Amino acid sequence: MGSAVRPWRGPAPLRARWLLLSRLFQPRNLQAGGEAAADGELSCRSQRLMLQAGLIHPSSPGCFHYLPPAVRAMEKLVRVVDEEMREVAGQKLSMPSLSPEELWRASGRWDRMGTELFRLRDRHGKSYCLGPTHEEVVTELVAVQSSLTHKQLPLRLYQVSRKFRDEPKPRFGLLRSREFYMKDMYTFDISEEAARRTYSELCGAYGSLLGRLGLPFVQVQAATGNIGGSMSHEFQLPADIGEDKLVLCPEGHFAANVETLSREQTSCPTCGGKLTRTRGIEVGHTFYLGTKYSAVSNAVFYSPENKPLLAEMGCYGLGITRILAASIEVLSTEDSIRWPSLIAPYQLCFIPPKRGSREEEEEGAALLERVYDDVAEALPHLAGDSVLDDRTQLTIGKRLKDANKLGYPFVVIAGKRVCEDPPVFEVWNQNSGAGGHPHVHEAVPGRDRRGAASGPGVSAVPPLRRGAGPRRAGQDVQERRERVLQGEGVPESCHCLHRGAEEEVRGAGDERGAAHKQRGCTVLPG
Repeated sequence: MGSAVRPWRGPAPLRARWLLLSRLFQPRNLQAGGEAAADGELSCRSQRLMLQAGLIHPSSPGCFHYLPPAVRAMEKLVRVVDEEMREVAGQKLSMPSLSPEELWRASGRWDRMGTELFRLRDRHGKSYCLGPTHEEVVTELVAVQSSLTHKQLPLRLYQVSRKFRDEPKPRFGLLRSREFYMKDMYTFDISEEAARRTYSELCGAYGSLLGRLGLPFVQVQAATGNIGGSMSHEFQLPADIGEDKLVLCPEGHFAANVETLSREQTSCPTCGGKLTRTRGIEVGHTFYLGTKYSAVSNAVFYSPENKPLLAEMGCYGLGITRILAASIEVLSTEDSIRWPSLIAPYQLCFIPPKRGSREEEEEGAALLERVYDDVAEALPHLAGDSVLDDRTQLTIGKRLKDANKLGYPFVVIAGKRVCEDPPVFEVWNQNSGAGGHPHVHEAVPGRDRRGAASGPGVSAVPPLRRGAGPRRAGQDVQERRERVLQGEGVPESCHCLHRGAEEEVRGAGDERGAAHKQRGCTVLPG
C-alpha cells in the first residue's frame, strides 16, 4: 500500500466526486512474481504483472484473491459477454456448484474424470463434486420439465460462475488454476440440423466477442476430450507460453490443435500451402454433443405430432478469468500492463500538479475539475470510470510511470502548460503510446457499437479560459448545443450524437445540420 499519503487539497466538491488512487485497495508489489520461479512454479508475464499491480494475490496453490481492480475488469468482461449472449437469445441462470454423484455416474464422468474432480461428502454420507462443467446438471434440469414442446426450442441457457478443477500442478497464475470463473452455455434443439445452426451461431458470437476486445484469436479444430460429442472447436490466442500446439494455414483455410491429427501434417488439406506451427492459450471451447447427455437424463421435447424426442445439445465454454490473464499476456510489455479498452478497470487517470508547484498555485486542480465536469457531461459512462492520482507528494513523472505500469488506457495530466491561457493538458493514449497536447475529447474513449467504452470520444470539451468565473458542469456544452439547434453556425465538420452512439458527420452544412435536427439528433461543433 506504500507510505501514508496526505489528503489531496483540491476543491472540496471535486474531492467528493473523484475516486482517489490513495483510497484504492490495490497492494502493489514490484518484486512479486520472482517467488513463483524460485519455488519451481512456472511463471509468465501475465502472472507477474497481475501480482505486481495488485490485481490478484495468491491464497493457496492454484487459488487467488481477486482484488478490486481485477473484479472491475471481470465485471466489465461479463457485461460484454452478456451483450453477446443476448444477441443469440441466451437466457442467464445460476446452477449449484455442488453436483450430486449419481448424475455424474449416470453419464460415466464420475470415474472418467478421475482425480480432476474435487469430491466431498456431506454429513449424511452423500457424495458430491465441485463442478468443473455443468452438462449433467443442466440436462437434468431440462429433463424434469416434462411439458417442454418444440415451440420452446431452441433453448439456450448459460451462466457465469466459479468452476473447480484439481490441477496436479497449477501454473501461470490465472491461466492454469484450480478455481476459476467460466461462462458456460448449454443449448437444446429439435434436430441435428438445427443444433448445427446453433453451433455456427455461437461460434460467430465468440468471434464477435474476442474481436470487440481486440484480441488476435484463431478458431481451430479440437478434440472433444472428457466432455464428448462429435464436433469441437477451440478459440486460441497465439502465445509462446501457450500449452496447446497448433497448426495453421497462412491463408486461413485450415487450423487445428495437433491433438486432432492422426499423423504429422505439414500442408493445408485445402490449398496445399505449408502449415505453420505455433502455441496458443485456449480461451473458449465449443462442443456439438448430439444426444450424449439428453439420452442419459431423458431430456425430451414434444414434436408437432406430440411425440417425445430427445433434444440435440451443444455446450459452449468461455474462460472469464483466463481471458483477463491471456489479454494481459498477449497485449502487455514486459513491465507494463495493456488492457483491451473495453475491460480496463478504469478508463481514465487524471494526474494533478505536484504539491507546492507553480502549476498547483495557478489553480491547476480547479481547471482539472472543469475538464472532469465537461468530459463527464459529454461522456457520462466515464464519470464513474476515472481515477485521480492524489499522491501529489510525488512528481508528475513518477505518477505517469506508475500509470503506464498499471495500464490505464488514457491519462490526463495537469503539467507545465496548464499555466498557459488557455490552459493545455497533456493527454496520453497508453495503448498506442501516443502523447501530446490535443483537446481532451480527441483522446478520451467514446462508446463502441454496444455502448461500451472504446475508441475516440466526441468533441464536447470546450477550451478553458482563465478568469471566466465558476460554471456548472457541462454549461459550455449545453450552450453550444442550444446554438446549433437554433440553426446558428453549423460547422463544416461536426459530431452527431444519435441513439447513444457517436456518428461523425463530415461536411455538415446548413442542409445536413437541419436534417439531423429533424431526426432528433444533438449536433455538436467539431
